[in-house]
Amino acid sequence: QVQLVESGGGLVQPGGSLRLSCAASISIFASYVMGWYRQAPGKQRELVARITPGGNTDYVDSVKGRFTISKDNAKNTVYLQMNSLTPEDTAVYYCKSDPVFIALGSAYWGQGTQVTVSS
Repeated sequence: QVQLVESGGGLVQPGGSLRLSCAASISIFASYVMGWYRQAPGKQRELVARITPGGNTDYVDSVKGRFTISKDNAKNTVYLQMNSLTPEDTAVYYCKSDPVFIALGSAYWGQGTQVTVSS
C-alpha cells in the first residue's frame, strides 16, 4: 500500500512562487508515473504536470514556462515548483501515482494541499 502526502501549499500574492512536495511512503518512482493535478471550485480536476520513471515531463499549456515538476528518487519525493502565480492557479493540488503497467499496480492519490493566489 502506498501513501502520498502533499505539503507546501498556502496563500501567496500574484506573481509569487510556491514549491509543493509529495512524499511517497515507499519507493515507487522506478515503476510509477507521478503527476500533479488540481481542482478549483466549480471546475473539473485537471492534470497539471507529470514525470515518468525516466524523467520525461509534460505540462498543461496554461502552466508551461511557469511550473516545473521534478523528483528526488532517494527521498521518494516529487516536487512542483510554481512561479509567476496568478489567481487562476488557485486550487487544491493533488499528487497522483500511476503504474506504468496497469495490471501490475494500483493508482494512488494524495490528500491534497490548498494553493490560494490572492492579494
